[in-house]
Amino acid sequence: MFNYTRRTSSEVQIGTTPMGGVRPIRIQSMANVSTMDTEAAVDQAVRLIEAGAEYVRFTAQGEREALNLGEIRKRLNDLGYTTPLVADIHFNPKAADVAAYQIEKVRINPGNYVDRVKTFSRIEYTDEEYAAEVEKIRKRLLPFLAICKAEHTAIRIGVNHGSLSDRIMSRYGDTPQGMVASCMEFLRICREEEFPNVVISIKASNTVVMVQTVRLLVQTMAAEDMHYPLHLGVTEAGDGEDGRIKSAVGIGTLLSDGIGDTIRVSLSEEPEAEMPVARKLVDYIREREGHEPIEGKLSAGYDPIFPARRISRAIRNIGGGQPPVVISDRTQGSFEMNPSLLPDYLYIGKEDPDNLPDHLPLLVDSHFWKKRPACYPCFIACEAEEMAHFDTEMKFLRINSLELTDRLIELIKADPSVVLVLSTIHRNGVGAQRAAIHRLIDAGCDAPIVLQRDYYEPDPEALQVKAGADLGTLLLDGFGDGILLYNEIGDPVALDNCMFGILQAARVRISKTEYISCPGCGRTLFNLQETIARVKEATSHLKGLKIGIMGCIVNGPGEMADADYGYVGAGRNRISLYKGKACVLKNIPEEEAVERLVALIKENGDWHNE
Repeated sequence: MFNYTRRTSSEVQIGTTPMGGVRPIRIQSMANVSTMDTEAAVDQAVRLIEAGAEYVRFTAQGEREALNLGEIRKRLNDLGYTTPLVADIHFNPKAADVAAYQIEKVRINPGNYVDRVKTFSRIEYTDEEYAAEVEKIRKRLLPFLAICKAEHTAIRIGVNHGSLSDRIMSRYGDTPQGMVASCMEFLRICREEEFPNVVISIKASNTVVMVQTVRLLVQTMAAEDMHYPLHLGVTEAGDGEDGRIKSAVGIGTLLSDGIGDTIRVSLSEEPEAEMPVARKLVDYIREREGHEPIEGKLSAGYDPIFPARRISRAIRNIGGGQPPVVISDRTQGSFEMNPSLLPDYLYIGKEDPDNLPDHLPLLVDSHFWKKRPACYPCFIACEAEEMAHFDTEMKFLRINSLELTDRLIELIKADPSVVLVLSTIHRNGVGAQRAAIHRLIDAGCDAPIVLQRDYYEPDPEALQVKAGADLGTLLLDGFGDGILLYNEIGDPVALDNCMFGILQAARVRISKTEYISCPGCGRTLFNLQETIARVKEATSHLKGLKIGIMGCIVNGPGEMADADYGYVGAGRNRISLYKGKACVLKNIPEEEAVERLVALIKENGDWHNE
């Protein structure tokens, strides 16, 4: 929780590239071309491998596609590429059997390997009936495991939030417990059959659900002495900045816990674009290895798997269960802003507040503070004793985690107007900030806490990855009444956008339309990237609305379970539209679908003009 160390997992042999154990965290991606287009598949695999992919996955809808994976494997071998290939199987156990003869690894989905197609129907099972359904899984899985043993093929048991079976949903609901139960049914069979060559993934598009579920799975496996390696990913993360931030929040949180042996950053872009994002995230987390030890202990009653939000007192619009605020550092003198994402406060340091408009809420260093509307003093640790002499409804104390002392805690508790701005200079900043916050909780300090992180990062993508992982981890821990980012060479407007993106990805503050969009694969029969751009152009002003854009039916309705509207591929150039979980328009021509989606939103009263 406080000191970074990787979870000890078992090693799994996947062709020439083993995973788990002491092996490095692997990065991978999935092709989005047809598996039957051998030339395109080989070309894309080569591009992915050259971009850094250590495993390349292809969809295999049926036995024909599964068989052609062998030809793709042969062509790549002839070109000198031995990177392992993975088959992605849904609904078709026979295709999994065929694929296991062709390539190094096969992914199966417990939600649709044997269980009937998801209908969102509630079915009541007696214990005997439920056990009989699990026995059906065993009978179908055993021949597959026998092939994999003989061929030295690894498998991934890949649970998706969006494709839990009706059987699991009926007993456990749409919950982390249900996802873990679905996974454990298959793991127990693998162990009983002495098949150890297993990797697990358990994914969701909701970062809160994804993180809670993986943590619960790790705990459940440990209780049964299982140590299988884990594949991490946020499904349907989207594209652009939002997709990168959402992936960094979900994957980065678990990597910060030492969990994860391979990752995929799922972007609705060309798959090669995923590689640098994944590499930056893994390399950034690995910088924590061998850090100075952090003394910390969990506060009383804290649940690390299902954490509740820390209780803090309200000071104006900060704390007290209100959405976290965004504080924008403007000490470099730029006051340009994005009118769609205005920060709640501006920190101006030593700037004279009289030089700025009265309506801007300002944070000013204490020695330059003036008593005027919406202007609040900021103190540093050595000035903390002076705070009591400032008559103002709100004041800020800026400290790094190493400066937190018992005396400072006393001063913070004694002044109900203090907001703590907590930064860090530790190499494992997440662990250091965690330790400080747990210490404050145990001391009975309920002051609001603004989480601050400082960077020197010229690469916008790297900044999104680092800040998403650092701040997202603490927000998903239930901490943070506000956030503040500083980048010595950064654009403050870009930093503001990044902060709002992190809060939305962590699901603690919604400030724009949310798009749940998959990366596409060989099952997608329309131009996903162009479609996402058209949907965004038409709907990006609908703040708070959630719209799913899915390439096919495999995970579509499930992953969109909490979406307001859905746009799902239904066949070649055909689209179905959803309102919530209900399919309301089927097989619409692709060229009409965005217009019909807008009409559907208007019909249901969720439209407003820009």
